[in-house]
Amino acid sequence: MSRWVSSLGLSLTIARVHLVSKPKQTIIAMLGVTFGIGMFIALIGLMTGLNDFTEEITMTSSPDIHIYNDITESRPSLLEMVNPQGLNVVHNQKPKNETAKLRGASRMLEVLRRDSRIYGVAPMITSQVFYNFGPTQLNGQIQGVEILEEDKLFDLKSKMKAGKLEDLLAFHEGIIMGSGLARKLNLAKGDRVVITTPQGFTRTLKVVGIFQIGIGAVDNVRSYANMSMVQTILQQDKSYVTDINIKLNNREMAQPIARELQANFVYKAEDWQTANATFITGNYIRNIITYAVSFTLLVVAGFGIYNILNMTIYNKMKDIAILKAMGFAGVDVRSIFMIQSLVIGLLGALLGITVGFVLSYLISKAPFNGGDVVSLDHFPVNFKLKYYITGIVFGLTTTAIAGYMPSRKAGRIDPIEILRGQ
Repeated sequence: MSRWVSSLGLSLTIARVHLVSKPKQTIIAMLGVTFGIGMFIALIGLMTGLNDFTEEITMTSSPDIHIYNDITESRPSLLEMVNPQGLNVVHNQKPKNETAKLRGASRMLEVLRRDSRIYGVAPMITSQVFYNFGPTQLNGQIQGVEILEEDKLFDLKSKMKAGKLEDLLAFHEGIIMGSGLARKLNLAKGDRVVITTPQGFTRTLKVVGIFQIGIGAVDNVRSYANMSMVQTILQQDKSYVTDINIKLNNREMAQPIARELQANFVYKAEDWQTANATFITGNYIRNIITYAVSFTLLVVAGFGIYNILNMTIYNKMKDIAILKAMGFAGVDVRSIFMIQSLVIGLLGALLGITVGFVLSYLISKAPFNGGDVVSLDHFPVNFKLKYYITGIVFGLTTTAIAGYMPSRKAGRIDPIEILRGQ
């Protein structure tokens, strides 16, 4: 044991001399690891931060399950219903004039609210409208809601930029408007706007609040009003409901529950995975690209260390031969160069996570204007500890592997051939 400790101590001393005697070479190798890990942390922090930000605002603004009457679905013709087994050919079938109303919505709400798997249920009326303010006219969407139920599902209170949700309850003919829509119409809290439906019904409503979800596709077109007011605008009765939004206690159960609800209620029940399939796929692909590019940086740094240690061994052939002639075993020579690679890797990794943190901090403070697309003032950056630990572990692993091959080569050197000058 004491001999092993003594041998290790001697190997450490020789490795230190090698590192100090060629400071430029050591620093270059260390900087390769430093910038590899630094860029890895900065890049992965930025990309995963952007992905998490878009995922959060997308998921918080969409229900886990959306129940609605999908009037675009293909339906059997009258002939197919009368003669289902026959050969029926129908050309130019005219679409049915169907309403988007959910029949029996009150019964559906009662059933859903008794379900222990469901956290919240919010009925809604959705209609396309024209917003008119002076000479300005914009196409958009108005949603008649029970505002407190809507808040329970989507936390609207935290997204209010002006006014309060309770103002909508207090003022029947009020409207809460998206920030992008209000900006385009040059509206502020307290102003009045004329709403015109596609059927030609109009109503003047007062802006009692302005919200900002953070997604331009929502903030630029959507507004909320009391359900009873939208029913009045559309000249519909109190039972008129077009959509039901659902939040689950466990949203991962959305797909099987949606299938169950669609079978029970007949109406279309769309889960959040289906509704956001394009976004989820894009997010998955971006994560793969991010990790691939990030780890490539570390691998490239590892090859740099390999080349430097290989050149070091080549330059120190005579030193290695003398050490082996003095009684050093191959394993002792290997340990000398492995120690060098691990020291370079450790110092480079520690400096790399510092550089990575500084770069990440500077990026997070850099101003960014999301415009009408997304509500973003600065770049969102992740500072998760696992990325820094991954950087250190991967940096040490890469340098250890990069140092193993040259050190193995050094341990196999025949001292007699070197000393003879062959």
